Amino acid sequence: MQRLTGLDAAFLALETPSAHMHVLGVAIVDPTTGPPGPFHERVHELLEARLHLVQPLRRRLVEVPFRLHIPVWIEDPNFDLDYHLHRAALPAPGGPAELAAFVGDIAGRPLDRDHPLWEAYVVEGLEHGHQAFVTKVHHSLIDGAAGVEMIAALFDLESDAPLQPSEPSEEWRPEMMPSEIEMLGRAVVAIAQRPAKAVRAVSNLLPGVVRFARRARNEALEVALPLTAPRLSMNRTITPARIVAFSSVSLADVKAVKSALDVSFNDVVLAATTGTLRRYLDRRGELPERPLVASIPTSVRVDGDPRFGNRVSSMFAALPVEIDDPIERVRAIARSMSGAKNLHEEVGGSTLQDWAEVAAPALFSRAMRFYSRLRVGERLRPVINLVMSNVPGPPWPLYLAGARLVAMYPLGPIFDDCGLNVTVISYLDHVDFGFLASRELMPDVDDLAAGVPQALAELTKATGV
Repeated sequence: MQRLTGLDAAFLALETPSAHMHVLGVAIVDPTTGPPGPFHERVHELLEARLHLVQPLRRRLVEVPFRLHIPVWIEDPNFDLDYHLHRAALPAPGGPAELAAFVGDIAGRPLDRDHPLWEAYVVEGLEHGHQAFVTKVHHSLIDGAAGVEMIAALFDLESDAPLQPSEPSEEWRPEMMPSEIEMLGRAVVAIAQRPAKAVRAVSNLLPGVVRFARRARNEALEVALPLTAPRLSMNRTITPARIVAFSSVSLADVKAVKSALDVSFNDVVLAATTGTLRRYLDRRGELPERPLVASIPTSVRVDGDPRFGNRVSSMFAALPVEIDDPIERVRAIARSMSGAKNLHEEVGGSTLQDWAEVAAPALFSRAMRFYSRLRVGERLRPVINLVMSNVPGPPWPLYLAGARLVAMYPLGPIFDDCGLNVTVISYLDHVDFGFLASRELMPDVDDLAAGVPQALAELTKATGV
């Protein structure tokens, strides 16, 4: 039995019937590089052999009665791999549009909390003889860095790597479901420690805010702040329906722009996204006169932290869609990210974790539902416009059960008043963008995704690289 961290529990408590707090990964593979035999059978064998390397996949949730305190994980006494791993096939021609439609459909359905919070699909019928391995995992189990750990556990560096890893594994033992009395007793002990945690959270936050305010005044830092975002049609109440799109660009082009302008890799990725957002919003007649505000999840994982679960904070970036010149857009993004990093350093990366340990899950849940009923984004202005995440990926080839990985597209969650999530990962010589949006608010999200290569080309032309 293992108690969740406050932040892991928050991702569960913030979930509503419309806002599903799971993340998805779409790995496109070439099964012809592997041994003979059906690819879905090889994936099943691989998962059976390596589940012990991704321990959260066999853990199920047990809630505290009345949701008085943070729930616990137990080793699921009824774990059944066949419940979680599925086989599917796309209709012809099996191109990106058909795959995106399939992924959008499964993204719109919540995970069953009576089982470990994940599912996976081996999807056949893709063009070029490819197949896809689509995973859906609750955010309470993994953040971006933990997702990379999962890739490392399931993918290999060679096509002929054995399915069974060489290191010995301890025998897995399921656990009995704890009684409600036992859960309440543990909760009482933990609740008694809550006042001390609240004092620590306040004492850690306030000095950092004061330091940053002083630094911002002295150094004239540019910082994007929540609740300063422009009102857009994509920032309204969402339904459970999701829509997905993919895009890819050259890693060499991103690095060339980065070097030419002396900015960060992430600045260029944000600039390419800003460029396609500018054209998209202009076509919809919604181009604002102020920057969009994006929440940027940021890993605060350090050596010694658990491999899985969440160790994240958040920064806020201004995406200046109102600026016509592409070079000036990059410069403005770089200044905004510099201010965001300064704020993050002064306030501290553990702020979210500290405060999540203080609040009861029931409080988080009621707050999220109250916010949804208020329709803040429609009546006033949204907290943010979108979530944007960039995860570094491997520069070398990977193989899944012998099948060569061709591309991978990560997808993150959305919620009320924030109907768009853009998640990016680099792999080999390309950078892959995953767009997940509210179907009703952004039915044309494929147009937004299709504009990424054009936005990057605009930057390469402007810099002369």
